[in-house]
Amino acid sequence: MSIKLNDFADSSWLKLNLSPKTNKNYQNIYNYNVRKNLGNLMLSDINRSDINSCIITLQPSIAYQTLMALRCVFKFAHRLELIVVDPTEGVKVPKVIPRPLSFLTWEELSQKEFGRQANRIKFLALHGLRYSEAAALTVDDIKRNRVYINKSIHGATKSRHSVRSVPYLGYFEKFPKYQNTIAEKLKPSGVNVHSLRKTYAYILKTSNIHVTTAAKLMGHSNPLITLKLYTQVKDDEIDMAGVAINDFLKRY
Repeated sequence: MSIKLNDFADSSWLKLNLSPKTNKNYQNIYNYNVRKNLGNLMLSDINRSDINSCIITLQPSIAYQTLMALRCVFKFAHRLELIVVDPTEGVKVPKVIPRPLSFLTWEELSQKEFGRQANRIKFLALHGLRYSEAAALTVDDIKRNRVYINKSIHGATKSRHSVRSVPYLGYFEKFPKYQNTIAEKLKPSGVNVHSLRKTYAYILKTSNIHVTTAAKLMGHSNPLITLKLYTQVKDDEIDMAGVAINDFLKRY
């Protein structure tokens, strides 16, 4: 059976086992980076060299996402026995070097003026919700001094680990569907809405909350993700470490 990559991809997206958000992201990145470059080739004719040529000029993070989208499509084609070999197997992209995790501490955040978005910003920083989760929240989800997170604006939460409850610390106001207004208020401080989850992680860390407990509070499926946030330090922590070591040495 001969079929062009574009035709197969267009007919396959809704059949893939992807979350609605991931599905939409993969379709967008496919349309932007693959459709014109590889899309008119026959599915069975595409090889590893073609995949490499498609992604080699892209920025590492975009190349990675493009490859992930292509892998989903070609693995599905392989499962349907439309191709003998999956051409994405063995294809590697340049290593993505993570940027420093920029965030505000609670002390820094509480001293800034955010106007009408102040309460929403403080709520996100003190509860660690993803924006899609916060936008789906209602007053009925806050009870017995806890915030119960079991849905997102897209429907289901990101994963089963995202279904959780966290201690309620105040400041709740109904969130708008889109985060643009809040993002604009945060922009002058050099952070974005997602940075508020890092503020929450930092609050948990400095409150001596164990990393495995923090992972549950943040809805992470893997505590190593939380640990990555926990290893971010502020300059004053380095100074405090010096003081602590000096105090230790004075005992001997």
